[in-house]
Amino acid sequence: MTSREKLGLAAYALSKRAVFLRVLMVFVGVSGFFSVLFGAWLAHAGQALPLLSQESLATALKYQFFHTLALLAVITWLRANGLSKIAIACCFAFIFGILFFCGSIYLKLLFGVEGISKLSPLGGIFLASAWLLLAFESKNILD
Repeated sequence: MTSREKLGLAAYALSKRAVFLRVLMVFVGVSGFFSVLFGAWLAHAGQALPLLSQESLATALKYQFFHTLALLAVITWLRANGLSKIAIACCFAFIFGILFFCGSIYLKLLFGVEGISKLSPLGGIFLASAWLLLAFESKNILD
């Protein structure tokens, strides 16, 4: 393989990495955006909902905020340390956790989508797994 071909492969790998990180940042931006808007809505118009619904929605909102920020931290970590399979799995676990846990609560309570709440425990498992994967990744980097 010539040096030109090697350089081309390196540039291709770098561009794949950049695209992947951009997609993750788009998710973080959109999730953060909706967290702020939904938080404002819940603080004002959401007060008309039953108290139990408000509490469930507030929990989903907190989880969405915290895990969106955690995903942002992992993306920063990836930019500094490069991609690894464990860190990529961690990112996907945060994304699926946010979508399944928070999304199922939002859809059930705001739109009356029945049966979707069965995804909440799966989302919780994804979120917990993301934190565990982060612990494994830090062990690999700090060794």
